[in-house]
Amino acid sequence: MIPDGELLRSRVVTDLAAVLEDALDRRLDGYAVVEPRDALLGDTDDSGVVTFEDGVPHLAYHVGSDRGGPPALAAIGPGPYRLELYALDATDLAIAHESDDLRVPPGMAAERLAGAPDLAERTRRVAGADHEDGRDALDAFLDDEAAIAELRENARTEAKARAEQWGFEDAVPE
Repeated sequence: MIPDGELLRSRVVTDLAAVLEDALDRRLDGYAVVEPRDALLGDTDDSGVVTFEDGVPHLAYHVGSDRGGPPALAAIGPGPYRLELYALDATDLAIAHESDDLRVPPGMAAERLAGAPDLAERTRRVAGADHEDGRDALDAFLDDEAAIAELRENARTEAKARAEQWGFEDAVPE
């Protein structure tokens, strides 16, 4: 469990890149609570938590699926997002940051949550050699058949809902 931190920012954002960049620029020790569109509308408990060590994303946890690491980032739904950014002393995060099950590669949050490859590369450079290569985490995620199946099902459900909304329900096969 992570103790409460000092609230730095609380708002609804459409793009998480600015928040991740702000955390990196501040060299933030702390965490962000991210609630995507579905959680904002009260449809699901789809929120996620990303912790930072010296501004670099370190851990991720998805509340609704009880998953950690790369699968947690993949499970956080689309924006807009309600975001809360907290500062917290690094010593308060030390025990949580020992968990390998929740660890994410440094640039993965920027790639997955913000679609920002330049920010992901910058984050990797700041992280340096202290962090694992993203390929190991990617391999672990690709080996998680349940996570991939859930992503496919979520995409299928979203496509059907949009097709219905736009009057194309006959174009989507069952």
